[in-house]
Amino acid sequence: MNWLVPLVVLVPLVASATTLILGKRPQAQRIVTIIALVIVLAIGAILLYTVDLQGSLAMEVGGWEAPFGIVLVVDRLAALMVVVSALVLLAVLVFSVGQGLADGDHETPVSIYYPTYLILATGVFNAFIAGDLFNLYVGFEILLVSSYVLITLGGTEERIRAGTTYIVVSLVSSMLFLASIAMIYGAVGTVNIAQISLRMAEIPIDVQVILHVMLLIAFGIKAAVFPLSFWLPDSYPTAPAPVTAVFAGLLTKVGVYAIIRTETIIFPGPQLNIALMIIALLTMVVGVLGAVAQADIKRLLSFTLVSHIGYMILGVSLGSAAGTTAAIYYIVHHIIVQTTLFLGAGLIERVGGSTSITKLGGLLKAAPIVAVLFFLPALNLGGIPPFSGFIGKLALFEASAQQGSPLAYVLIGAGALVSLLTLYALIRVWNMAFWRPADDVEGYESPLLDNVKEAPGGRTVQATRRLPGLMIGATAGMVVVSLALTVFAGPLYSLSARAGENLEGPTTYVDIVFPGNSGPGDPDPGGTDD
Repeated sequence: MNWLVPLVVLVPLVASATTLILGKRPQAQRIVTIIALVIVLAIGAILLYTVDLQGSLAMEVGGWEAPFGIVLVVDRLAALMVVVSALVLLAVLVFSVGQGLADGDHETPVSIYYPTYLILATGVFNAFIAGDLFNLYVGFEILLVSSYVLITLGGTEERIRAGTTYIVVSLVSSMLFLASIAMIYGAVGTVNIAQISLRMAEIPIDVQVILHVMLLIAFGIKAAVFPLSFWLPDSYPTAPAPVTAVFAGLLTKVGVYAIIRTETIIFPGPQLNIALMIIALLTMVVGVLGAVAQADIKRLLSFTLVSHIGYMILGVSLGSAAGTTAAIYYIVHHIIVQTTLFLGAGLIERVGGSTSITKLGGLLKAAPIVAVLFFLPALNLGGIPPFSGFIGKLALFEASAQQGSPLAYVLIGAGALVSLLTLYALIRVWNMAFWRPADDVEGYESPLLDNVKEAPGGRTVQATRRLPGLMIGATAGMVVVSLALTVFAGPLYSLSARAGENLEGPTTYVDIVFPGNSGPGDPDPGGTDD
């Protein structure tokens, strides 16, 4: 099955080149893009089934043995992330196709949209299966280039300004990551993740801490953890609805994924666990406080995105298999639900002409389907039983209680409070946009609107447009998938547990790359000590 591993990256990459050649044939571009993502989804499902039953896979590109060549590694976590990402990319693509067919592709010029979208997918998939830090860096750079193009589609002043902030922050993160790679190579003589984990213990503790912190800062910017999340609420909401949805669902999770790899393989010790717990606490609280102060739905969702990154960092910071398991389950839940909510916001903007709750009303009668499609994932994100959001938070709280420190119990209380505030913010949106009569919008006063603020340069209300079936269908499909996370919570959590057990230490990962050499010693293939 090793031959399937590189196809996860090659299929969207080749499809991107094909769609670029077909620049004047948008229908052909759509077909090629959909087929490519369906193929990757199928490959990801096969890989997930295979590695779960038979063990993880490592593919040495070009036949060059590790650590000399590029190694692509697929374990349960990587395969799960590929499947979920391909599913989200496919659903958002269908949504954007429906929007493009209805609007004539004014916001998303297909001559560059589809090739860039596939390049984005290539970067995401490459990051998940990268077996060395430099290949991970390449995946991040592919994401950076393609996401800058997507976030500035349409060339409006608002989008260019947001894109400039995004690119500057991302470049800073990339420079930190590249500097970290150079320092790690200088310290241990390799960039192969498995070999780094074997050699890291040989260098002084103070050097380990410096390298550890540098990687966490670089990945923390990507993941939008506090205080490195300042750029996100102003960047994501300005892009077209499909772009915002895929950014919110996937891009920050690539950063979280990199943090998981860092904490479980390269630096598996408890050196910075307390610091990560404090960061998780601040990320949750500051993010949700920003959310409750927003009148614009997209900005509100962007702040909840930041807040819920804190839950994932909490799971990682516990340094236990239970915490990692809960974090993996919560990542899957959040990718699906957050993407669905942003797609729902796109539907609200289309039917209501705005994403400001001060300008919306009566949508329950005007668009009852949209009301349901927003309401269900809102309850899910808010952690209402029996949805997957409740299951994920409960698992995180149980893992925190097992850890047993006073800070862990503070995080449990903060997590519960953040969940309630998330639910309050989202239900306020639903009440104002859907339940409030349309005739009451002008001059309406309510305690629910006290102390909320519009997005900078808030948009004026536009004419209402019809809702294409593909947009409704894609959002409804994501809602069904989010409900499936609850129905099949047992098997999914069991899979997350098996993935978490594999990440309890670097031994399993090292054995994938260097079979039979997972002991405390360095297999030293091509080591610097020869």
